[in-house]
Amino acid sequence: MADLSLRLNLDPEQLSSCVSCGLCLPHCPTFRSTGEEAYSPRGRIDAMRGVELDGAPIDDEFVEFMETCVQCRGCEPACPSNVEFGALMEQTRASLATSKRITPWWQRLGFAALGRHRLLLAGSSALAVAQRLKLVPKRLGLTRLPITRPPALASTGTGVWLYTGCVMDAWQREVHHSTAQLIGDVGETFAVPEQSGCCGALHVHAGLHEQTVKLAEQTMASMPGDAPIVVNSAGCGAALKDYGTIVGTPEAETFARRVVDVSEWLAERVDALPAATGTERPLVLIQDPCHLRHVQRVHQATRTVLAHVADLVELDDDGLCCGAGGAYSALQPELAGTIRDRKMAAIDRATDRSGVALMASANPGCSMHLRAALGDRTLEIRHPVQIVAAALGLDR
Repeated sequence: MADLSLRLNLDPEQLSSCVSCGLCLPHCPTFRSTGEEAYSPRGRIDAMRGVELDGAPIDDEFVEFMETCVQCRGCEPACPSNVEFGALMEQTRASLATSKRITPWWQRLGFAALGRHRLLLAGSSALAVAQRLKLVPKRLGLTRLPITRPPALASTGTGVWLYTGCVMDAWQREVHHSTAQLIGDVGETFAVPEQSGCCGALHVHAGLHEQTVKLAEQTMASMPGDAPIVVNSAGCGAALKDYGTIVGTPEAETFARRVVDVSEWLAERVDALPAATGTERPLVLIQDPCHLRHVQRVHQATRTVLAHVADLVELDDDGLCCGAGGAYSALQPELAGTIRDRKMAAIDRATDRSGVALMASANPGCSMHLRAALGDRTLEIRHPVQIVAAALGLDR
């Protein structure tokens, strides 16, 4: 079904800034997987131009091209014209969601649960039990979820805010504990928001702008003052740093400037960390989450911090997306699986040539998506702060 009346409300200048040079193509996971121009950034921009500037209908094919984008934004650093493809895609999805062309009611219900933390914790534990009973379809690609989790962190002071989020707190709370230990080890204190909340990152991907703004306002209110906000989930950090654009107020812009990825924050204090306790430095393979490498562009900080305790091994795929993409792996399992296969091939090449058995990944979606594909591989996947904390003897 085509909609002849809907427009996307896109910036014509941004649309025209793409010169179709094709330098983005090698960095687009869906183009690499399909080989089809329509599944590339310039192909999608061409489709956007057709609707916005030429009056082309929004039909099912157009919707498919927009929904199948992982929103990894790997195309942006490669673009000589500095096209803000992420902003174009977010606005397009917001227009499509407003007209109910994407994000059906059941998805909206699921995203709404992310903002209700107690419900999320209970639901996560119930889902974990269902996993044990083999009631969860394997096509969802979920790794083994925790039925229980470590106790919630207690504030130690007001030096920095430690953002705990929603899914990260439900599924990987042990990463918060490692983060807290490292913050303390460099001589700083931290405060935890009284109530964990959702940053709205997945809502941005789904085009739910109003819900995103509401969650952003709640998040900003939960961490007042001017202390830095330390974030250990790459996707959450990218969303928090974009609040100035999402919310569009001076207060949101000020808040966004306070946000810092945990590796970014620790890299400036790496000399304050003690020496590793072991006699041998571990070998660590680095997987860069897209929202750390392509959006925040602070992935080198992860290497600075890890190099304090480990010897590093790099992948040879130039940071190509793993296919997790927030909820993408659940909503587009076939494409996500194909994209992941390419990443796993790069991981296999790295392990074959180096013998590395430990990989660092700074985003929960990436680590879980990749862990689900390990099979009989002996590779262990951990967050960078967990690796550092363990090497320093702090992982209690």
